[in-house]
Amino acid sequence: MASQEEVFKKIVAHCKEYGFVFPSSEIYDGLGAVYDYGQNGVELKNNIKKYWWDSMRLLHRNIVGIDASIFMHPTVWKASGHVDAFNDPLIDNRDSKKRYRADVLIEDLIAKYDEKIDKEVEKAAKRFGDTFDKEKFMATSAHVQEHKAKREEIHARYKKAMNDMDLNELKQIILDYDIVDPISGTKNWTDVRQFNLMFSTEMGSTSDSTMKIYLRPETAQGIFVNFLNVQKTGRMKIPFGIAQIGKAFRNEIVARQFIFRMREFEQMEMQFFIRPGDDKKWFAYWKQHRLAWHKALGLGDAKYRFHDHDKLAHYANAATDIEFEMPFGFKEVEGIHSRTDFDLSSHEKFSGKSIKYFDPELNESYTPYVIETSIGVDRMFLSIVCSSYKEEQLENGETRVVMALPPVLAPNKVAILPLLKKDGLPEKANEIMDDLKFDFKCVYEEKDTIGKRYRRQDAIGTPFCVTVDHQTLEDGTVTLRYRDSMKQDRVKIEDLHDIIDREVSAKTLFKKLMAEEKAQGIEM
Repeated sequence: MASQEEVFKKIVAHCKEYGFVFPSSEIYDGLGAVYDYGQNGVELKNNIKKYWWDSMRLLHRNIVGIDASIFMHPTVWKASGHVDAFNDPLIDNRDSKKRYRADVLIEDLIAKYDEKIDKEVEKAAKRFGDTFDKEKFMATSAHVQEHKAKREEIHARYKKAMNDMDLNELKQIILDYDIVDPISGTKNWTDVRQFNLMFSTEMGSTSDSTMKIYLRPETAQGIFVNFLNVQKTGRMKIPFGIAQIGKAFRNEIVARQFIFRMREFEQMEMQFFIRPGDDKKWFAYWKQHRLAWHKALGLGDAKYRFHDHDKLAHYANAATDIEFEMPFGFKEVEGIHSRTDFDLSSHEKFSGKSIKYFDPELNESYTPYVIETSIGVDRMFLSIVCSSYKEEQLENGETRVVMALPPVLAPNKVAILPLLKKDGLPEKANEIMDDLKFDFKCVYEEKDTIGKRYRRQDAIGTPFCVTVDHQTLEDGTVTLRYRDSMKQDRVKIEDLHDIIDREVSAKTLFKKLMAEEKAQGIEM
């Protein structure tokens, strides 16, 4: 059985071979931690964005969208705290000459103890079978207790060091627990130091009038500085949200794991403005709602978990991540943060302009609190690709590679395949495609055997294949093939639209989410 590392390498190679993701500027040997999305990747990425955008705007009557510019006045980033506090703690290994994030090295160590505990539980579950009592075993197993105690000891030191931003203690933890460089295998570490992640450039037509500006490291600030513009022109009442999708840039020194950590990436963020004092209620709501949104895609509920932050950002009073199980462990795909009134208050202070909201129900003005939901589009793309990639052994002994993508996100919804390139079959196939193409992204293929074409569409993740043969010309039916089961049905051409629509429409997912909203007793 292939290791997770080997599987991940296969996924990266598959993404290139089938037009999902290419290394940027590849003919010039590439550019570190920058990638381009190919013809299938851009469709998948746009479908992810549409699923998020429509769920925000259509399911919530009090959420609207904006598109703020990437360039902003440099004082924005002073007010937001990014100029002074947007840093990563970095450490170098003198032997390998490689640089790492000190916090990630320690978090990986903590994760190893979690894995050791899980393995002990798995072994015991196999040994005891149906009589296995997990809670009792966890409480009585000497090995589990030993691993748990060590994990909690490391975690406590790490949490304190991060909250105090004690760089010396971070290095000491790395030394005390024998964390070695994965390349050189040595503990020959430098001191830990801070590194600011913002890219800077200059704006202006002459050397005397140039102004130092930054490529935005997040999209949130564009929402905050437009708070009153949106609120007044949209006549919005608290609580309400502003959503945005856009590019952001971070000079990641430790960029790795394919598109998981890149220097140019895309975010989907929503800032939800609320009354002070309502933050706990709305933080709890958005945690559950965002998790339900992810789970609705059907990638597997067990692949998700919450991870509360040990160190809160300077603007937050609560923060949690939704993590997804990647081939390289559970990793963050979305953050939910209670940002208090930090951002609006800070921009009010630095700009000298009032950004308060007048609440007609309370007959008073105040600075709203904010709950933020923030997803990395590229990370979500990676989580979907990783969980969808499958190598299946077939009954005839062959292996097929299939991308079992959620149909609503698949780049192509249906492939139209004439059995032969003659006898009027291509003409009929094009007629069917012309009927479907305005509602579904279709692809037409007539090269190679029908079996090879099925395999190619499986590898891209196309949910449906429609084969046009001689019987089609006789009775107006086609063979409809389902990607996941490989089942084939004979259906009427006029029924194709409704069958495909039921599977690939986001309506089904949205109705499921609305039902969960009602169950929580919160009407948006």
